[in-house]
Amino acid sequence: MNYILFDGTVRNALLPFTYTRPVADIRVGILTIREKWEKYLGYTTTTLTEEYLMEKFPMVEMEENVMINASFLPNEVLAEMVMALEPNQAIFKGDDVIAFYSQDTQEEVDFDTYEIIDFTEDCLTIENPWDIFKKNDAAIREDFELLTEGRVSQPIPSSVNVIAAENIFIEEGAKLEFVTLNASTGPIYIGKNSEIMENSVIRGPFALCEEAQVKLATKVYGATTVGPHSRIGGEVSNSVLFGYSNKGHDGFLGNSVLGEWCNLGADTNNSNLKNNYEEVKLWSYEKECFVKTGLQFCGLMMGDHSKSGINTMFNTGTVVGVSANIFGSGFPRNFVPSFSWGGASGFTTYVTKKAFETAKIVMSRRNVEFTEQDAAIMEHIFEESKKWRKED
Repeated sequence: MNYILFDGTVRNALLPFTYTRPVADIRVGILTIREKWEKYLGYTTTTLTEEYLMEKFPMVEMEENVMINASFLPNEVLAEMVMALEPNQAIFKGDDVIAFYSQDTQEEVDFDTYEIIDFTEDCLTIENPWDIFKKNDAAIREDFELLTEGRVSQPIPSSVNVIAAENIFIEEGAKLEFVTLNASTGPIYIGKNSEIMENSVIRGPFALCEEAQVKLATKVYGATTVGPHSRIGGEVSNSVLFGYSNKGHDGFLGNSVLGEWCNLGADTNNSNLKNNYEEVKLWSYEKECFVKTGLQFCGLMMGDHSKSGINTMFNTGTVVGVSANIFGSGFPRNFVPSFSWGGASGFTTYVTKKAFETAKIVMSRRNVEFTEQDAAIMEHIFEESKKWRKED
């Protein structure tokens, strides 16, 4: 069967993270949403997404296809229902379509002609940027079971101070000595060829993905994911780094999400709680205003390729777009548009020529090419985000 993951109606709500990727490639838990579906289905998937992303993330359509709403995270029950779909059948949860069987002869999909199958079980969904960290605890636990079932962990080194060793899984090539791992509060997954340096203290649930690194004497609270080739240091709580991003120095990151190729300078800190303890509001690209999150704790949402200089301070509920460069004293505004250059004293436009030069250098250090496809995507984002950039 051919499985296609589609963005659905939440794509704009999930900006800035869906500026540079389909919904399916958001990381929550240990795996991306796409990787989760492929594990459960046993098939590779392609994507139906925005036109400007489709050259990098193409869709493969065959005579028979099952379309899956990528905002729904799979579990065993849901995956079995999806695999059992037949022509003219669709799975709904309430008013939301989860998956449906389509054929290339169909000019349009009319669900009034479909047999509707109701999904009444619980499953995780990602509908807002803050869901990524809010639901990361549950997502790590589900992914841990999925990835480790029937497998045996590498041995925990004798120098490691460990609590609840049965909830710890170490992949081949991982390095860790003289650290403390407390998995009594949730599972701890240590990925292939990753490293946890000495004197680090980690509470689960925690996921350290392939080739990622925890720097010396780092303090990590639960529900944190460090994506592939990322680095963390200092103090981190309930945060998700998608991949290839660095928060390598002292400073606090809490209730936050960083996309790919982000870098936080030394002693960058974010606030995750307002001084008056009120509900945090966050900038919504979809509604073009600040919206209530329902959360008391909410920190920094940072899109791909954005950076902060040393001693940068981010206020509670700050949204930073793609390829922004933030530096200087004081708190910058709590919505920083894509391709902004500056800080609390004001912003100018970070022109694409300079941004691309930096991206090429940064990515080449990890042996990844900044391609023409990447440049075209970034050019589109630059144009689309112009309306938000008001130079001071």
